[in-house]
Amino acid sequence: MDNLAVLSLLALLPILVVGVLLAGLRWPAKRAMPVGFVVVVLVALFAWEMSATAIAASVVQGLLLALTLLYIVFGALLLLETLTKSGAMATIRAGFTSISPDRRVQAIIIGWLFGSFIEGASGFGTPAAVVAPLLLALGFPAMAAVMVGLIIQSTPVSFGAVGTPILVGVSGGLSGSDAVEQRTSVLGIQFPEFLERIGLQVALIHGAIGTLIPLFLACMLCGFFGERKRFADGLAIWPFALFAAFAMTIPSVTVAAVLGPEFPSLLGGLTGLVIVMFASSRGFLMPKKTWDFPARERWATNWMGSLSPEDEKDVAGPKMSIWLAWTPYVIVAALLVLSRTVDPVTEFLTTGWRVVNVDDIFGTGIAQALQVVYLPGFLFILTCLITYALHRMRGPQIAASWKVAGSQLAGAAVALLFALPLVRVFINSGADFNDSGLASMPLTLAEGAASIAGGAWPAFAPWIGALGAFVAGSNTVSNLMFSLFQFSTGEQIGVTPETVVATQAVGGAAGNMITVHNIVAASATVGLIGREGDLIRKTILPTIYYCLMAGAISLVAIYGFGANLSTLWLAVLLVALAALIIALRRAPGRDNDELVGAGGGATTGSAPGDGREHTDMVVDPSRTRDDR
Repeated sequence: MDNLAVLSLLALLPILVVGVLLAGLRWPAKRAMPVGFVVVVLVALFAWEMSATAIAASVVQGLLLALTLLYIVFGALLLLETLTKSGAMATIRAGFTSISPDRRVQAIIIGWLFGSFIEGASGFGTPAAVVAPLLLALGFPAMAAVMVGLIIQSTPVSFGAVGTPILVGVSGGLSGSDAVEQRTSVLGIQFPEFLERIGLQVALIHGAIGTLIPLFLACMLCGFFGERKRFADGLAIWPFALFAAFAMTIPSVTVAAVLGPEFPSLLGGLTGLVIVMFASSRGFLMPKKTWDFPARERWATNWMGSLSPEDEKDVAGPKMSIWLAWTPYVIVAALLVLSRTVDPVTEFLTTGWRVVNVDDIFGTGIAQALQVVYLPGFLFILTCLITYALHRMRGPQIAASWKVAGSQLAGAAVALLFALPLVRVFINSGADFNDSGLASMPLTLAEGAASIAGGAWPAFAPWIGALGAFVAGSNTVSNLMFSLFQFSTGEQIGVTPETVVATQAVGGAAGNMITVHNIVAASATVGLIGREGDLIRKTILPTIYYCLMAGAISLVAIYGFGANLSTLWLAVLLVALAALIIALRRAPGRDNDELVGAGGGATTGSAPGDGREHTDMVVDPSRTRDDR
């Protein structure tokens, strides 16, 4: 079969089936992913003519990858339970409340800034696995905690894990190409400098688009999880949201320009965290009115998972200092940074007996390495062992933490054990493993899209990057699959190819917000299983924003400002964004009819996290309890 349109539709079919089942029919991932797996195997067998042996080897490779992800999830779960049982979470919760009891502020500081730092150090879905349980422990609904953790899996992702999506993804995708060598020769530079140019363009595009991500966080938190579902309550915090955004994006772009693609997210997130924490502790740009969730007894059942933060009275042992409570997270961050930035440490952790290599699976050449002690899961567990001594935990507390973490892991296992094999069959379907001579399903799908777009391709490039990340669960893998394709397409239509590649990398970062295995993994850390479709329906909104804006900025960067369609398209998007903001500000509040016990109007109850009475969505902290 050589009909590109038909092949593109067939390649899209597994993704379409999973998307419809998850987001359309709201099936849980543990049911949707097995169906998607069957579809991709059938397409691989009968359309791509993959051998059964290659499919089986891809499945084994996917299962090994699933085990590594479950390893990370277990470590994150164990750390959460360890800090909960030791009493550290009660202290951390009180500490954030002392800076601001406003949930919007907490989500931005923990999600956007701390999450960006963890992304820069570790990547590969770790930030959501760290941020979500921390927010849960602070009193966030489980679904809100995961949503925040996923939305910040965007701007910092292209420079996650010390620049891996650029240094490994883009570099590996472009290396060895004659066309790329000719381009660098024309520009008069070497490939490393060419890679740095791409990295700087990626940082600039992220800087422009990511500036609104903290505001997106605040608006979605209020619109989906507020008493009145009023998105405008998120807009009310715009001065602080923009301040927090610039505190991260400006250092990130600066680092990309000066130091290259290794440290923009790591140093940008750390710099922003220090600046904003210092300013917030002194009340700078803090909202005059405090926003909180409805009383816990009025939360919708689908907001909550099987885990819930324990009250201080339920935790044995004396209260600890804020520094001691935070020490495990400092240890995690330090271990992640050391293991990813200090070459002797990295070499020690990634060589010898510390790596299990499964080579040449079933004689196909497909292989997979398991880095036992380099993965964040090991570092989480090591931190837990250190915490037992630091927090003087007793045997029953330690045993209880392992029991809870293990029981929660089972809920994520089914979905991941089908999702990762699906991904590997999809990616490994190329000419090396089929008898049809066809390019792999991802490349076929991208080629079909390019044949339709023509000169407007830069506007479509981020969607291909997002698609790759959605399927593979990784910006790095998306860049490996599509960078050369994006480069070649840029040359064919006569535009700057490195800008198209940069747009691909930005789109790949945006796709991380909706990738299924990231959602499953993050959900597992808060006991929220079976709600993956509900989360995708939420996180698809900032993903669409990101891809639309990335495409428009790319077009303008290529064709320039002026009387052209590129400028018109960017102007239309900006006007639409402004109109949306105005509409949200004018929209009246409405009762949340999904809340348990809702029947119109607000009820009085105990708000989670700060122990204060709560009579409405926004509370003036200057008023006393009796006044309210």
